[in-house]
Amino acid sequence: MNENMYNINIERAVLSAIIFDPQIFEELAAKLKAHDFYLPFHQHIFVAMEELSREDKPIDEEFLKSKLSANGNYDEVALLDILASNPISNTDAYLEEIKSRSTKRSLATLATTIKKVTIEDDLPTDEVMNLVEKKLYEITQNSTSEDFRESKEITLSMVEEIHRLKALGNQKLLGVDTGFHNLNDHTQGFGKGDLVIIAARPAMGKTSLCLNMTQKAIERGEGIAFFSLEMPAEQLMLRLLSTETSIPLQKLRVGDLTDEEWTNLSKATDAMARRKLFVDDGGLATIHHVRSKLRKLKAKHPEISMAIIDYLQLMSGDSSEGRQQVISEISRGLKQLARELEIPIIALSQLNRGVESRDNKRPMLSDLRESGSIEQDADIVMFVYRDDVYREAAEKEREMKAKAEGKEYENKFQKKAEEETELIIGKHRNGPTGTVRLMFQKRFTRFVDDGGLATIHHVRSKLRKLKAKHPEISMAIIDYLQLMSGDSSEGRQQVISEI
Repeated sequence: MNENMYNINIERAVLSAIIFDPQIFEELAAKLKAHDFYLPFHQHIFVAMEELSREDKPIDEEFLKSKLSANGNYDEVALLDILASNPISNTDAYLEEIKSRSTKRSLATLATTIKKVTIEDDLPTDEVMNLVEKKLYEITQNSTSEDFRESKEITLSMVEEIHRLKALGNQKLLGVDTGFHNLNDHTQGFGKGDLVIIAARPAMGKTSLCLNMTQKAIERGEGIAFFSLEMPAEQLMLRLLSTETSIPLQKLRVGDLTDEEWTNLSKATDAMARRKLFVDDGGLATIHHVRSKLRKLKAKHPEISMAIIDYLQLMSGDSSEGRQQVISEISRGLKQLARELEIPIIALSQLNRGVESRDNKRPMLSDLRESGSIEQDADIVMFVYRDDVYREAAEKEREMKAKAEGKEYENKFQKKAEEETELIIGKHRNGPTGTVRLMFQKRFTRFVDDGGLATIHHVRSKLRKLKAKHPEISMAIIDYLQLMSGDSSEGRQQVISEI
């Protein structure tokens, strides 16, 4: 191999420096890996140093000899060459040189691979591009994952994780914060590497739910990648601003704002401009497109904590074996990508029309469109269900039928400021299934935790107890009046009057 690809003297100097000053090993080991060394013996000795460090044993000549012998890798002449090297003080410069040459060797190997798969194997262009992107990402990240992980390594890693969880005490948020306390309590957050499917019939609010999760994540300083295959980025931002400012979406759409609302909107847009939201609204996406863009974005912005795809059935694939096979390729690809990038990927999905024909319209796993592979690959499958959507539609249908027959009809459906929502967890690979309750504030396309609807009785009771316990209370604020509920059956005006 060309000598530009390695420098044996630099490798010896770094290994010698560790032997003469073992305290620097931990810092160097955080940046160097065994495969960064060119000579096999240099790789063996670095591995031996790692093992001695884990076993809390000295990294010196005698222990290294013993460890190398036990591993069947002892070479007296090669070890003497290392010990004879002059120790160095500026290890950073030497370390960078080793890393640089390691990367060059990886790129040279990739170039050979590209030539083989394009000319000799004659792979399709998309497959070659996908392979190149994946390998380049691995080189960039300097991945050291092996085909198999030994039980010792896995066990030690798991014990460390158990200790970490114990230290959390009652703070049981193990994965990425969903933005909803009730959902966090049920799932402990979305796991890094999870594929999460959120499915619903049209108009249930699945996009709004994901935008609410997005908003809470970017407010925490996290980054979100959002692939919007149906809605332009500007419309997504309009919904986010409505949620942020509590200005009804319809008012924002027509610009009918008060001076106070304009002020609030200006503050919200300034804040939003500083947050880490990345939207791809190109409209046409394949698994290769998503994989390539997400890898590049994650490499550039490590703060990306979650990716959202709206929605699964709008993605296209390469398979000529039918739509079900395409969806299978997509769902499997998304799961692999989530594991690779160590972030949850949320994919929205449609439901079959069959749910509409049942008396109980609460969705189940069999209602997923092209469900087999989606159900298999997903770690969590959640369904968004709002009963008021069906009740309003049924009442509207009865009203139209009566009018068509020339009859008078009073629509009995009462629109609410907040609609009860069920998040039905139909599959949870690492936890329980069940139902999480949220409330949907339709005017702002905003979901909130269901803490119990506030009635005048609720407010009166809580405020009396609080004032008795804390006489220093000087004022109470309710945000806001129209979101309270009442007992009157005589319409919303009477309810507000009672409140």
